[in-house]
Amino acid sequence: MKQLSRRMTWDRIRMLRMRDRLHPYDDETYVKKLYHIKFGKDPDLENPKTYSEKLQWLKLHDRNPEYTRMVDKYEAKRYVAEKIGEEYIIPALGVWDHFDDINFDALPNQFVLKCTHDSGGVRICKDKKTFDFEGARKKLEHCLGRSYYRNNREWPYKNVKPRILAEKYMEDENGKGELTDYKLHFFSGECKVILVAQNRFGKGGLEKDYYTPEWEYLDFMKGDDVHAPQRCPRPPQMDEMIRLGKILAGNLPTIRVDFYVIRGEIYFGELTFFPASGTVQFHPEKWDRIFGDWVKLPERAE
Repeated sequence: MKQLSRRMTWDRIRMLRMRDRLHPYDDETYVKKLYHIKFGKDPDLENPKTYSEKLQWLKLHDRNPEYTRMVDKYEAKRYVAEKIGEEYIIPALGVWDHFDDINFDALPNQFVLKCTHDSGGVRICKDKKTFDFEGARKKLEHCLGRSYYRNNREWPYKNVKPRILAEKYMEDENGKGELTDYKLHFFSGECKVILVAQNRFGKGGLEKDYYTPEWEYLDFMKGDDVHAPQRCPRPPQMDEMIRLGKILAGNLPTIRVDFYVIRGEIYFGELTFFPASGTVQFHPEKWDRIFGDWVKLPERAE
């Protein structure tokens, strides 16, 4: 396990170094070169067929200004509340430009911090007395300097203002705070696949499994996914999540709509246009084409 972890660390370092060398390129050249690094071949952007290729095409040619609001983790709360209702929103406690702007005395004893333009920088405070404020400062200030647009050319993030968002801390029925994430993949308004992500803070790492809306298990993986040891039961709220997700997805070529179920109630998570930036391989590979067949590209909007 240590050897695998060490290899993954060095692979990531090499990837970051290569990506840094690509930054001066224009969007199309950058996307093509990054794709080649990830897949070992060039993408067909003139006649894309796979999901991975079509996501790259959408990065370059589908640029609705409304997307900026949809991916901003703070602004998305307002956007989604307008579409489906305030009751599905995890309350925001504040938003700031920098960590040192936060008045922690005004926050409750428990809260969640994350960046509005980023993913993976979440810091959870369960008790102010034991919270690692300095570690949170270093992590979140580092995340403020990251850019999904710069690193992956995901255009919706280009004009998102980097800020730190505080949210209400939410716990599941077991009081663990490790919420199960239901990630609904929509294609032209139809939900085709649901990714269940759970045990995020467990020893084995985040577990991912894929199901149809009817809850048939889909036996594929993406990248270094780890499956859960047991199948997840279909939540009784799933039909309602699909209905709400359909409203948010509209008729977009593809979008992922994330929800949580907390103590029996549905809460919105986030909207994602490019899961894993479309640069993670499917296993088996045929699923890249299956997903791709579901994506109906619009005419170029340039």
